[in-house]
Amino acid sequence: MMRITLRIRAGAKRTAFAGKLGDVWKLHVAAPPVDGKANDAITKFLAKLTGQPSGSVRIASGFTSPLKTVEIDGIDLPWLERVIPASQGGGAVTKMVEHRPKR
Repeated sequence: MMRITLRIRAGAKRTAFAGKLGDVWKLHVAAPPVDGKANDAITKFLAKLTGQPSGSVRIASGFTSPLKTVEIDGIDLPWLERVIPASQGGGAVTKMVEHRPKR
């Protein structure tokens, strides 16, 4: 299991990473911050990005805050740090997910 810290901007036009500030990744989420919709969108987006089942992605802290710590099973941080920038460029994500490390 690895942890990643995210700064969320809910209610954006689309769900996508918007860069990194220090150790914190900025993630724009299309879902509104109402009734857990943004949190659900975050876990589904990260599961799809990493190729992991949605049950492998959990919000560990920050349920009602824009600053969240997310745990993801089955991947390591260096791999994820390569996948996130690739996701900002479009089609490279599929190739990265196919080559994720096996655990």
